[in-house]
Amino acid sequence: MLAMGEMVAFVASLAIFSLLISFDGGNALSLDYYTETCPKVEEAVTAAVKKATANDRTVPAALLRMHFHDCFIRGCDGSVLLKSVGNNTAEKDGPPNISLHAFYVIDNAKKAIESMCPGVVSCADIVALAARDAVVISGGPTWEVPKGRLDGRVSKAIDTRLLPSPAFNFSQLQQSFSQRGLSTEDLVALSGGHTLGFAHCSSFINRVNNFDSTHNVDPTLNPSFAASLRKTCPAHNKVKNAGATLDSTTATFDNAYYKLLTQGKGLFSSDQALLTNPKTKNLVDKFATSREAFDEAFVKSMIKMSSLTGGQEVRLDCKVVR
Repeated sequence: MLAMGEMVAFVASLAIFSLLISFDGGNALSLDYYTETCPKVEEAVTAAVKKATANDRTVPAALLRMHFHDCFIRGCDGSVLLKSVGNNTAEKDGPPNISLHAFYVIDNAKKAIESMCPGVVSCADIVALAARDAVVISGGPTWEVPKGRLDGRVSKAIDTRLLPSPAFNFSQLQQSFSQRGLSTEDLVALSGGHTLGFAHCSSFINRVNNFDSTHNVDPTLNPSFAASLRKTCPAHNKVKNAGATLDSTTATFDNAYYKLLTQGKGLFSSDQALLTNPKTKNLVDKFATSREAFDEAFVKSMIKMSSLTGGQEVRLDCKVVR
């Protein structure tokens, strides 16, 4: 949602984007897509998410980020689930996705669903449903997920360079989202996904060490917050998995992200970038003030993003092309 974890900085031109990515809006989605063919699909996904979360509180953040990273490449087609084969390095092994985890949750849900409804439910739909359940189980809003996505056959690590980076400025973020048919409000609302999760030092160390030729630390950062980040992530940090939570209530879906952002305590450059444009700053202020407004906007934007489609099949195993 949203850097949603570690991503490499890369600005893709529209020409390159057009070559690497295509969204096929042809897959018709509907709320009752599986009503006749697999009526208990949502129950199976919810059960898998709840079971995994009971054992690992980082699962919801992982599933939400997984869905975002899936949809932003070729649409929501489950390509992020495919494993590398032969000479092809898949998306999940691309630099921005190395820290993605909880793939087993999708596999477990798929196994349960296949036992009930063989060859009917796509892995892409399971990811979309799991992301919704991740939000709900964390105390966030619920929504009806349109279903009927198909799974894609192509997954290339090189394409992950097109994911929005935590180092992006506003114009780079705006271009990245608009190329996917997402608005400025979608950008701000989906950035609220940073209410869940953890980021490694590499995603924000640029703000607290050698920021620019004039400042060692980003002057827009709250001084005490910057000092804590510098302590956690010194210039030559060698501590594996060192980092910081994305907001103060890392396992709870709420609007704390926006409140902290208005206090100079946003973690990424891309977070701070939302305050550099009058329209997005107004939305940040609105969501910081009203949890209800944030929830409503987030649901609307999640449905919009998750409706980007582009697959061709229903996989029997989410890790391999059928």
